[in-house]
Amino acid sequence: MRILHTIDHLDFRRGGPSTAIVDLSHAMAELGHEVAVAALHGPDVPATWRGTACSPRAIDLPSTRTPLLSRNAREILRAEILTADVVHLHGVWEPLNAQVARLARRAAVPYVISLRGMLDDWSMAQRWFKKRVYWQCIARSMLAHAEAVHCTAALELRQSRKWFPEHLGRVLPNLINLRQFNAMPGAEHARARWPQLRTDAPKLLFLSRLSSKKGLDHLIDAAAQLHKQGTPVAVFVAGTGDDVYEQACRTRSETLGIAQHVHFLGHVGGVEKVSLFEACDLFVLPTSQENFGFVFFEALAAGLPVLTTDLVDTADEIAQSGGGFIVAQDATKIAALCHTLLGDRTELRRRGQLGRAWTFDRLDPARVGREFEAFYREHARKPAHG
Repeated sequence: MRILHTIDHLDFRRGGPSTAIVDLSHAMAELGHEVAVAALHGPDVPATWRGTACSPRAIDLPSTRTPLLSRNAREILRAEILTADVVHLHGVWEPLNAQVARLARRAAVPYVISLRGMLDDWSMAQRWFKKRVYWQCIARSMLAHAEAVHCTAALELRQSRKWFPEHLGRVLPNLINLRQFNAMPGAEHARARWPQLRTDAPKLLFLSRLSSKKGLDHLIDAAAQLHKQGTPVAVFVAGTGDDVYEQACRTRSETLGIAQHVHFLGHVGGVEKVSLFEACDLFVLPTSQENFGFVFFEALAAGLPVLTTDLVDTADEIAQSGGGFIVAQDATKIAALCHTLLGDRTELRRRGQLGRAWTFDRLDPARVGREFEAFYREHARKPAHG
């Protein structure tokens, strides 16, 4: 098959969709399919994707100062769509995808859409008026004409299916490249980079984009409560994002008297990220919404137990792993659960190993890759007969 993906930004710092596309594209190419990814901005396009004969192949679309594609970009996309068997759009609100959907319909080439959590109840409540207008004018038709609408968890489908014909919904987990977790680098790599990790205090890790949605402020409040209760935890914050929010969290930790126990590490990736998972005792992300959350399953793959909120679409899967714990987005309840879990760190490590085994079984990339291959075959352009 020839599979064309489209996304506005292929940028790992903007969240999980870029990672999902890169890993899925590699998996489909390894299964023998021709894969191309078109993006307006691609700072994280793998170097091996540059070339006319490679698969996956990157397509750099010329950008404009307006949401409308340039004539050159439309011609590039039209040519790519005509040779594709199926087009995979990532996201609902990007003008790029709406224009690609129209081009695909005119060429009679089927397309599927990954929602990426954008139709979850929490997401739809943000900037609701602007989204309702865009929905009525553009997005509703785009979804109605799709061959299928991809959700990454059953809870995402239950929340979002009121926005599109119910029969279009499909649930498939994101494909995760677990190779980096096969042979773990060990915690010492991270400890050498950040000596603060050598503390004997329990270490809580927050690793995500810094924004109010992700709930770092709830973790800081919970950590302050733990200190008052005699559990002096250390909090390690890995990530970048909203500078104003980051400063507010720094100020909050100072006001609560725990600034010396909250360490901001900046962006962390690659081997350092895996080692950081190993160096900590519990991963905590008190987020307001996640449709999948790659970082949850990366932590579990590294053997690090996960604590997150009941607002996550994959909360059931995280709990079922044996290494995950679900709580309300409330600092007092987060502190209470952390206190309980950290009271027996041997048991906590055992639960982390259960989560690791579950992740390698249930999210085995070969299995998920075959599921996506079947998904594409079901919805791809059918060969002409006669």
